[in-house]
Amino acid sequence: MVERETPDLNDILKAASDPTRRAVLTLLAQHGPTRVTDIARRFDMSLNSVSKHIKVLERAGLVSRRTEWREHIIAVEMGPLSQVDDWFAQLRSIWDMRLEALDDILTEDDQ
Repeated sequence: MVERETPDLNDILKAASDPTRRAVLTLLAQHGPTRVTDIARRFDMSLNSVSKHIKVLERAGLVSRRTEWREHIIAVEMGPLSQVDDWFAQLRSIWDMRLEALDDILTEDDQ
């Protein structure tokens, strides 16, 4: 079995930056593993175009693929999104500290 590297935050954000790819992720999160052909039917684009979007999501680790005979089944992988959540949590903590400092300054001015 080939071991895959953990996707980089930049790769995840780049993959999720496209509205079509976000729509594919949402579809998979709502409906579970889905055949590529069924995913393609929901979009106004060719099967080849949808497949290219799915490959970008695969490289970022956001979806996985399994093959059953000739069918390719795509499933969402939520694990890599924890990197995005961690990054946002860091940003939130920075803003919380800044807001607390501002509150301290405003409180001092009132006194």
